[in-house]
Amino acid sequence: MEKRPVPYSATVLFTTVVVFFIAAFPSSANLSFNFYAASCPPAEFMVRNTVRSASSVDPTVPGKLLRLLFHDCFVEGCDASVLLQGNGTERDDPANKSLGGFSVIDSAKRVLEIFCPGTVSCADIVALAARDAVEMAGGPAIQIPTGRRDGMVSAASNVRPNIADTIFSVDDMKKLFSSKGLSLDDLVTLSGAHTIGAAHCSAFNDRFQENSNGNLTLIDTSLNSTYAGELMKQCPAKASPSVTVNNDPETSFMFDNQYYRNLLAHKGLFQSDSVLLDDNRTQKQVVDFANDQVDFFESWGQSFLKLTSIDVKTGDEGEIRKSCSTTNE
Repeated sequence: MEKRPVPYSATVLFTTVVVFFIAAFPSSANLSFNFYAASCPPAEFMVRNTVRSASSVDPTVPGKLLRLLFHDCFVEGCDASVLLQGNGTERDDPANKSLGGFSVIDSAKRVLEIFCPGTVSCADIVALAARDAVEMAGGPAIQIPTGRRDGMVSAASNVRPNIADTIFSVDDMKKLFSSKGLSLDDLVTLSGAHTIGAAHCSAFNDRFQENSNGNLTLIDTSLNSTYAGELMKQCPAKASPSVTVNNDPETSFMFDNQYYRNLLAHKGLFQSDSVLLDDNRTQKQVVDFANDQVDFFESWGQSFLKLTSIDVKTGDEGEIRKSCSTTNE
């Protein structure tokens, strides 16, 4: 049985992270810590309780909520645009068809609308839920500012140009992350999100080739051959599109530094994982995080703050949706 690590204390991170956040992201000055202290004091508790309940029933929930945040923030900023339903919305794009965690967000929103109607944005719920999901999976407990407002635009055509592909090189990812105000260090740190979650076979089938007998063979020599054999068993050539594989084969439901240890063992699930070890610009950070979980957790706190502050809408921008799947109009 996997041993759950003790969550990294928020008190260790809080002072450093707050100072870092204000210096690095002045454009998010309208966000504030404890934004709902007066208007809806139990807001963060209600989100946390919803995430805890859902995670206790389904251990895949934390990974789904964390992925949902990435897909929200990288497209239109952290404004819950990924939650909107309808023809041609972000959820229509094939890259988002496998997203999950929507029901958890909707559950939290329903509770908040009962106690604090029209007050807490869906964008804040997505960010808080991902923050709590990481902690509940054994990761660092951090504080993040709130005050995001919900966006009004959601277009499928905006998804692909703004989401990293699993075949990306370091240069490809660096360019994308830089466009979001994230550094190369942030790229390596936030890639650690792959320590939880799962992927469909199609996300890494480029590392294999089907032979004349209909069997897969390994063509990506950067991948550990034993691990590759396990993947081919889980995802044979004719595997159902619904089949998924855990991102981290060792501690699948724990947020820890095992992802980086996997990279050192050439067991990164995606090409975009493996290249972090092969590139001189990112290799040292991978090694450092593999050897020091505290270092990874401290960096995670800083990079997560930056992630959740990408192109946020505040003040008079956007709205506070009554339902996360539709705009108020």
